[in-house]
Amino acid sequence: MSTKANWNYPTAIKFGAGRIAELPEALKTAGISKPLLVTDAGLVNLPVTQKTLALLKAAGVEAGVFADVKPNPISANVEAGIAVLRAGGYDGVIAFGGGSGLDTGKVIAFMAGQTRPMWDFEDVGDWWTRADPKGIFPIVAVPTTAGTGSEVGRAGVITDETTHTKKVIFHPLMMPKVVIADPELTVGMPKFITVGTGMDALAHCLEAYCAPGYHPLADGIAVEGIRLVFENLPKVYLDPNDIEARGHMMSAAAMGATAFQKGLGAIHALSHPVGALYDTHHGMTNAVFMPYVLAVNRSAIEQRIARLAAYLGLSPSFEAFQHAVLALRVRLDVPHTLRQFNVDDSKRDLIGEMAIVDPTAGGNPIELTKARALDIFDRALNGWV
Repeated sequence: MSTKANWNYPTAIKFGAGRIAELPEALKTAGISKPLLVTDAGLVNLPVTQKTLALLKAAGVEAGVFADVKPNPISANVEAGIAVLRAGGYDGVIAFGGGSGLDTGKVIAFMAGQTRPMWDFEDVGDWWTRADPKGIFPIVAVPTTAGTGSEVGRAGVITDETTHTKKVIFHPLMMPKVVIADPELTVGMPKFITVGTGMDALAHCLEAYCAPGYHPLADGIAVEGIRLVFENLPKVYLDPNDIEARGHMMSAAAMGATAFQKGLGAIHALSHPVGALYDTHHGMTNAVFMPYVLAVNRSAIEQRIARLAAYLGLSPSFEAFQHAVLALRVRLDVPHTLRQFNVDDSKRDLIGEMAIVDPTAGGNPIELTKARALDIFDRALNGWV
């Protein structure tokens, strides 16, 4: 991919193949001289991470590594990372990886200089104002997947292991100072992760577009992000080395996270408790829920989805878009039901209770009552579109 660009929306983004080489300069820009690289346990020993550490060493940057991070990160991971950061005298964080590494790295940097418990900063009302902004360490984000878009977000999703509840920790200064968006870093992803993260990006764009409220900036970004996923995710599924398509997917991921400032909805409100209780992959769980949520929300979004379908070159109707989503899932080998993830109905009632209090539930186009959440869950469990 020959395209390179520098963007300052919503933060400084160095986009393009090979731009990982600019990481040492990005650290200087962010005011970081001794970074702690935070990533997940599955990524730390892979070539993409080791080459990045070698690049830093060659530039004379003394970087530490923290990788005790689960795929669905828990508060204990954050606490352990804070201890490493403080003990090592690090002055900033490189949040490196997919959603788990990015979110955990950001929350570690946020919490490192705070005195209150992490759950005091959950994304509820103005709780973020409780934080001491001087205690927030600078962050440089380096995504290695094209899905969550956490590299351009002001929050991190962490599971409270005592209640098996995913919680959103938020502060405006959690936004990374600089992002290195290099599509070459995503080439080594397994197909399952490529699809799951790509469908996560699609879910972010789609739910942001469908969320109620007036935000034409978010709507425009979301619509183009949806187009990029539909056109490019099948390409990278078939050819993992297609750098141009990988670049478009990396853009779509950042676009989804930028757009969902407008809101998310029932896809995420149900995916969060299922992921917390069954430890399923977040993006792939979103992919399973997507057509069932669309069907239940149809009355509130039919005209909006028809406009979206027309933009995608489909017949301008809800049915055409719904069919396109189902066809995309088949092409990418996305499971049709939750049962294929070994999810059962034993925790059905609990999932319904958790879904309606999830922070994303309020962005659904129609009120997400417990009955409605359970209806969606039953459809996803059994494949009733």
